[in-house]
Amino acid sequence: MKKRQRGAGLFSALALLGLIGAAVLLWLPPQPLPHPPATALQGPVDHILIEKAARRMVVFRDGKPLKTYTIALGFAPQGDKLRQGDGRTPEGRFRINRRNAASAYHLSLGLDYPQAEDISRARAAGHDPGGDIFIHGQPNSRKGQATLRQDWTAGCIAVSDTEIEELWAATPNGTSVEIRP
Repeated sequence: MKKRQRGAGLFSALALLGLIGAAVLLWLPPQPLPHPPATALQGPVDHILIEKAARRMVVFRDGKPLKTYTIALGFAPQGDKLRQGDGRTPEGRFRINRRNAASAYHLSLGLDYPQAEDISRARAAGHDPGGDIFIHGQPNSRKGQATLRQDWTAGCIAVSDTEIEELWAATPNGTSVEIRP
């Protein structure tokens, strides 16, 4: 009987300590998080830098970085795009030249690829240079599923659906895009 009373007493003491701890936490002022939460992109973007090897995209305004994104690339991303179907993401300087709200991938911002040098290089090798290179979200067929982070596109640059929504809102046609190896 005494063992049971001791156990009940110990349980009551622990419960009381828990309540006191909770009350103390309610009285303490809130502490800042060690890492602030990611902030949504604010205002217009005038330049996008894509670093393929780092799987990183940084957006800028007036030469100042605004936000960095983790990206997925073409299924064979090393090297410059040479022809349609090679799975490579092109390298060079481009511009956003179109938008597709009805894309098969949640929203897409089109790049002005191929450019004249891409076309002539591919034709000299007897190939089609390809086209339809976009910065886009996830496949619409995957709605509600986890974001694909491995390289999976046919040569595009992919981000999460939430990220493409904020890029879509902040990136006008004409925005410069540099894609580095």
